[in-house]
Amino acid sequence: MVEIKASLREFIELNYLPSAGVDRFEDDDSFMEKGIIDSTGILELLEFLESTFDIVVEDEEVVPDNLDTLNCMAVYVKEKRGNAG
Repeated sequence: MVEIKASLREFIELNYLPSAGVDRFEDDDSFMEKGIIDSTGILELLEFLESTFDIVVEDEEVVPDNLDTLNCMAVYVKEKRGNAG
């Protein structure tokens, strides 16, 4: 799970923090509340998740419980990869 979190953090820091005007975020910070990822940014994030972790994100899975914090996202990816195949 450490590798998943590191990869997710790097992607978010490179792609979202500069435009959000945020220097850093904690693992449990809400991306939406802090203005880090908006509704259009989520599409880019989904593409990253699918291509990097070889998972398919179903429409009904695009919810804050899965994607709004680094911790939630790491757990979601881990579970999806564990259920794949």
